[in-house]
Amino acid sequence: MVVKVLRLGHRPVRDKRISTHLALVARAFGAEELIYTGVQDKGFKESVEKVVDSWGGRFQLKHSESWKKVFKEFDGQIVHLSMYGEDFQKKVPELSEDLLVVVGGKKVPSQVFDESDFNLSVGNQPHSEVSALGVFLYEFFGPEGLYKDFEGAERKINPSARSKDVESLTN
Repeated sequence: MVVKVLRLGHRPVRDKRISTHLALVARAFGAEELIYTGVQDKGFKESVEKVVDSWGGRFQLKHSESWKKVFKEFDGQIVHLSMYGEDFQKKVPELSEDLLVVVGGKKVPSQVFDESDFNLSVGNQPHSEVSALGVFLYEFFGPEGLYKDFEGAERKINPSARSKDVESLTN
């Protein structure tokens, strides 16, 4: 099953860290791609590519001019994460196809709610789209993916109770 994330309305000055964190969470928790709309951002792309180069995997970051185009071209279920949606834990068992997981930025157009297959909430209180994505992907994929090694990694972390233990995988 393929999982992609769509980040709506990236604004480089305001959203650089949040969008980067969305990409990091998406990659680490099992998504294959993050597509973002809004302003195209070379620095954002370079940041994510550096992580993939160092830590491995085939994760990709792509830009699209239109969320509508992404919706139209996606063949699978579209899941919009919103604090106004239905309880995500009750709906995860119904997710059986490739997924496009949509997370907001600036104001989310009402059409996103209408055109998504599911509008799901990770709680009904204001919170970060980064936390919502992480919790959703953890529930969807399960805990097995949290400690996996990524193909092509230059380094990996060896868990340690007291220090940073980073192993170089390139000699």
